[in-house]
Amino acid sequence: MPKILFIQPTQYGADHQLCKQKKIHLPGLVFPLLAAMTPPHWEVEVKIEVVDHIDFETDADIVGIGTMGYAIYRGIEIAGEFRRRGKTVVMGGYMASLVAGKALEYVDSVVIGDAEVSYPLMLQDFEKGRTLRRIYHHPVDHLNGLPLPRYELLLEKPIGNMLPVQAGRGCTHSCSFCSIASLYQGKYMTRPVEEVIRDIQRVKDLGFKRFYLLDDNIVSNPGYLKKLCEEIEPMKMKWASQCTLLLAKNPDLLEKVVRAGGEMMSFGIESITQEGLNNLDKPWLHVNEHKELIRTISNAGILVSSEMMLGTDSDTEDSIRATWDFIRETRIPIPRFYILTPTPGSPLFHRLKAENRLITEDFQEYDGSKCVYQPARISPEKLSEMFWWLYNKVFTWKSILARTLLNRGFLKHPRLSIFALAVNIHYRTYVRKKIPPNIF
Repeated sequence: MPKILFIQPTQYGADHQLCKQKKIHLPGLVFPLLAAMTPPHWEVEVKIEVVDHIDFETDADIVGIGTMGYAIYRGIEIAGEFRRRGKTVVMGGYMASLVAGKALEYVDSVVIGDAEVSYPLMLQDFEKGRTLRRIYHHPVDHLNGLPLPRYELLLEKPIGNMLPVQAGRGCTHSCSFCSIASLYQGKYMTRPVEEVIRDIQRVKDLGFKRFYLLDDNIVSNPGYLKKLCEEIEPMKMKWASQCTLLLAKNPDLLEKVVRAGGEMMSFGIESITQEGLNNLDKPWLHVNEHKELIRTISNAGILVSSEMMLGTDSDTEDSIRATWDFIRETRIPIPRFYILTPTPGSPLFHRLKAENRLITEDFQEYDGSKCVYQPARISPEKLSEMFWWLYNKVFTWKSILARTLLNRGFLKHPRLSIFALAVNIHYRTYVRKKIPPNIF
């Protein structure tokens, strides 16, 4: 029986040690979905390195390595060790997809983008002659008929209280910094509602009361989301996802999301300056509406998580200090920040390269915590200094308590506020190690 071993690498911290956790708070969907696409005569094993030990003496025939963000560099190390032992190694995921030529220096094959067609072809090629094509690139134009993910592979791990479900893929916007925009070029595909509900029901049958919609922008198709929410509501499940602040401008949709159990959303706010948003090709988001939109979403009963970038061409030391004021005033329960990083292969990367503003093209430095290009109005050194200044301000105990337990939403939704407190404490441990926090 042939065997494939899937590995999701962890990443290195500032202390050059591998990041490890006791629990996976937000497990991914890709490996359970790929496992469901695997012929039954193949054995499948999954290792998620943040909680698992990698056994390099595995009897697997193929090692498939995911490349979520900058964990790709740990993935390169893992690939090298397995290849030295004669294993066939494949990479997939958005980072390998965007820099496929570079990834091919370290692996036998790269699956670019969607895997629904490419992955079965790869297995067929291996069975025919144990020789793979260097590149598998077969974009899909629909998401109909996806199999039920093999969630049991995640249940073998120490995980949190949610399992992942996907309703759509891609995004209608084309922000210049975004890896999803680079891969999907403004395309957004949705799955049949009945198939999404099938997956949610499976999550519920496994004993979970919550799920995470792993969509890049769940409000890309408002009509679809309304229909989906109408089907989710009777299931009495709670869920989280990510989308744009434009959700607050559609009161009917916002109400349906809340009634259907939507209780936490992550929003890409990016910048508090309009010039910064415009430079990121995100002019449809207006900074003068940020506070009101956040307030509307919070008042509806949704816990707000946010992502912001420092280092746009409008940023100065003063604007970064003003970003701290913005977080303090809005009391966003779960904020995250990154130094603007030109994802290799993105329009932003090509623009900065053409302007001779890249400081380095060593992609191992492109981890969101280092300045790898010359900003317009602040030095790279000062930007890095202010990045950690902001994180340390935001994750003081005083700030954490003000944004969670002392937030105006605490009395209405105490459980969500306590959850936000736990996430902040988790993030604080990363900040103290000088690692940009994230939920793994």
